[in-house]
This record gives sequence, C-alpha cells and structure tokens, in this order.
Amino acid sequence: MNMLFSTAPLSGREERNSVEHARLPKPKIFFAGLAFLVALLVGTVPLQSKALGQPSNATGIEQHASEDQPHVVFLINEDPHNYEAHKTIPPFADRLGREHNYKTTVIEAEGELPALRFPRLRETLSGADLLVIYFRRASLPAGQLAAIKSYIAEGNPVIGIRTANHAFAVRDQDGEIPEGYEDWPEFVPEILGQENIGYGSVEDGTAVAVAPGAADHPILEGFEPIQWQSTGNIYLIRLLDDQARVLLSGMAGDHVNPVAYTRRAGDSRVFYTSLGYPDDFEEPRYRNLLINAIDWALD
Repeated sequence: MNMLFSTAPLSGREERNSVEHARLPKPKIFFAGLAFLVALLVGTVPLQSKALGQPSNATGIEQHASEDQPHVVFLINEDPHNYEAHKTIPPFADRLGREHNYKTTVIEAEGELPALRFPRLRETLSGADLLVIYFRRASLPAGQLAAIKSYIAEGNPVIGIRTANHAFAVRDQDGEIPEGYEDWPEFVPEILGQENIGYGSVEDGTAVAVAPGAADHPILEGFEPIQWQSTGNIYLIRLLDDQARVLLSGMAGDHVNPVAYTRRAGDSRVFYTSLGYPDDFEEPRYRNLLINAIDWALD
C-alpha cells in the first residue's frame, strides 16, 4: 500500500467535506450548519470536527501547521526486512506533530526493491527542514536521487534510522537496477560517516547504555534510567569520522558498538541510530531520543 501522510492539508479535503454535508437531508442543512456555527463560537466544537469523521494528522489532515513550523519529512518503505517502519513511523510522526509543534510528512515508497519511487518527493523536499531516512537497499529514479543529494549538499540536516546505513546500497544479489534508476552507496561513508560491517546475533538483542562522556549532550536529555535492553540485534559499524560524537553504546555478546551518534557532513547536521526495532518505538526513552535528535538537528 502506498501512503503519503502529512500534517499539511491535501487537495480534495473540501470535496470530502462537501460529500459529507450532501448526505444530510435537505431540510436539515441550514439548522445543522447553524448549530455547528453556534457551537464553534462558544468553543464547544474543535476546528477539526470529529463529527465529520475527519481522521488525525497521520492521514493528511492539517492539525498544527503554521508558517513557522519546522517540516520533518520521513521516507520509508514496506519491506519484510525493514523492521515494520511502515507501521512504526506514521504514529511516531503523528505524535511529533500533535505534541511537539512540528509539521510532518511520511512518504511510503512505491515499487519493488531494488527500484523504489517516493511520490511527490521533489516538491515535498523543497519545503522540508529535516529529512529522516528509514529504508534499505534501494535505487531511486535519477531525478529523485539528485534531489536528495542536492538537499543534503545545501546543508540541510539528515537523520538515519537503523537500515539507513544501507539505504542506497544495492548489492548484486538484490537484483538489477533498472534503466533510469541509480543507487548511492557513498551515502554511508560520506553522509553517515561509517561503514556497515555486519550484524550481531538476533538472540542477544542489544543492551543500550549512555556512552562515556556523553550524558550532557542535549539529545540525551531526560534519558533515565541510563540503560535498557532492546530486542533488536546490534548493527556492527565502523565509524570513519573521528569527530563523530558517540551518544549511546550497544552491547551484545562480545560486541560493543556505537548505536547512536552525531556528526557533520559538510554543513549538514547528521544523527544516526541503529536502534529502531519495532519494540524500540514502545520504549519512551527511544521516542525521547528521536524527538531530541530532531530538535538538535534543527537547532
């Protein structure tokens, strides 16, 4: 299923509302409208009327949008190896919009790996303040990939979640890249500043703790108690940037590895976390980590 969720209004909203009103018997139209107006004036009906069956901002209805709201764009796809990002990111984005004064757009990719396409990507990116990537091993239409590269080159911030460390890295076994599509394996070393070197045991999960000397970082504000056990297996990475600031470490068996860090890619602020297993989104500390990372990236 292809989805584009946004806190910004989508075209056709007025049409849907007019259809709802058209279902009222004609003699009641005037009185129903008058009653709604009176209720609105006395403050008993919200501007986003539940009576009309309008859904939350995760389905494209504006609830919090204003001219000065930062716009966070999430790119995801439905993929059995992408840790249910299509289920965890939309409600997280919805909460971000409702509770933290952000405008959010979630775009779910169309197509089959290794060739994906994100509907309305270029026009959405043109109004974005932050790009969040959570998909894996995809090539994109050349124009869409160029738009992402340009967006980052302009100094805009980027957040990568879990599989973002092989987001554009298509391997031979992943299938042939169609004509007109391109991959971008350099995204990992050049933007995320790391190398993906493997994975820990699924059975071990990951014991997450604050890295030495990182407790005062603003992204870790409110991160108490300082350790939890993630059911997701650890991603083994090698940081290539000696200026990167490791915030969280993960332990699994004999492995100790960064699981959250910040860095700079040119003028762009970058945050990456290999956490993002479905259960992590049920953990308040993880949600707080992402929210603080978004605040930091946009600061």
